[in-house]
Amino acid sequence: MARVLLIDDSGFARNLTGKILKQAGHEVVEAEDGLKGLKVVTTESPDCIVADMLMPEMDGLKFLLALRNNALQIPVIILTADVQDKTRSDCLEYGAVEVLHKPPRAETLLAAVTSALERGTP
Repeated sequence: MARVLLIDDSGFARNLTGKILKQAGHEVVEAEDGLKGLKVVTTESPDCIVADMLMPEMDGLKFLLALRNNALQIPVIILTADVQDKTRSDCLEYGAVEVLHKPPRAETLLAAVTSALERGTP
């Protein structure tokens, strides 16, 4: 299966989401915020990234911009509790391949990860 980088400042959310991914056979690497996530990207070479939107240090949009500015083309799925259309469109414009509402349902998250992996880099 794939190596998935899971970025979320909530340990509870990382545990919940990570459990879904691990049960599906994915290897999960974790980071507590976007800044730490960027460091993990360079050392762990994830196949896909699942990132929270609102985090300290570096939020989801800034993380997407940092990936783009560093020419790191890894499919990113954003998880957010924000239901505004503007948030969704901003994330997609900045390079996310999917935006899901938190907490994600297992089948929705796994379908998004599968689709992102099949699609490859944005």
